[in-house]
Amino acid sequence: MNNRALAIIAATIASAIYGINHTVAKGVMPFHIGPFGFIFLRVFGAAILFWAISFLGPREKIATSDWPRILGCAVFGMVINMLFFFKGLSLSTPINSSVIVTLSPVMVLILASILIRERITILKSLGIIVGLAGALILVLFSADTGTNAPNIPMGNILFIVNAFSYGLYLILVKPLTKKYHSFTLMKWLFLIAVFINFPITIGEFTDVQWSSLPFDAIWKMAFVGLGTTFSTYLLNIYALKQLSASTISAFIYLQPLIAIVYAISTGADSLNLTKVVAGLLVFAGVYMVTKKKTEIRN
Repeated sequence: MNNRALAIIAATIASAIYGINHTVAKGVMPFHIGPFGFIFLRVFGAAILFWAISFLGPREKIATSDWPRILGCAVFGMVINMLFFFKGLSLSTPINSSVIVTLSPVMVLILASILIRERITILKSLGIIVGLAGALILVLFSADTGTNAPNIPMGNILFIVNAFSYGLYLILVKPLTKKYHSFTLMKWLFLIAVFINFPITIGEFTDVQWSSLPFDAIWKMAFVGLGTTFSTYLLNIYALKQLSASTISAFIYLQPLIAIVYAISTGADSLNLTKVVAGLLVFAGVYMVTKKKTEIRN
């Protein structure tokens, strides 16, 4: 098997883990751990793991001028992004979360046009409108409550904030990825995130009855910590060595499809007309935003 095929497999596995995560993480909140407590477990575990493997990468010193940007990356990528997603997931449903978080490329384009004056074509403008329309349908026309979903509209709004925050993180972190090794960035970002998240999350973390947790809750927590937070990043890094960024971005369509299939097959969620219509609009919007202009050659 060649390197490209292995890279495609790695990217597929990463997308599958992300897709399954929507249901797995939902399955332990809030009965065994609160959403904010889950974030402390996630960032603390990731910080330990990335510092443990950092010796595999080069020894790099962060330039003084880069620390404000790194702080911003931690705030938007590992604090606001994660807190709003998990709180939203505790209030809404796995299918809603998997559809709305797909808006990240749309948010990136909007922010890029504001912050770095990136030009928006007519097609991309239509994509923004269509994608956001799909998200608004979920917010405005979803049922107010559901099984283990006490406030679906509010949860959906938090997912939109999550997608916006993650989009800003991607723009802020991009220049840093050209200067520093991935392990260098991740070990510092997650370490900073531990301290920022601490006062917000430690209360729910210490409320967990660790000694009486059932195995079902333990493996799900481990899946989110080792799988969603740590393994997916390493898999995507490997995939990026062989595949272009545009090819990797195409896998964003795989995540909600896997999430929907897994959520329905496990009985954690169900489809209805509102979710189908909203999902199709979001997918269409993301496709238009990420579609590259085809060159015509004679």
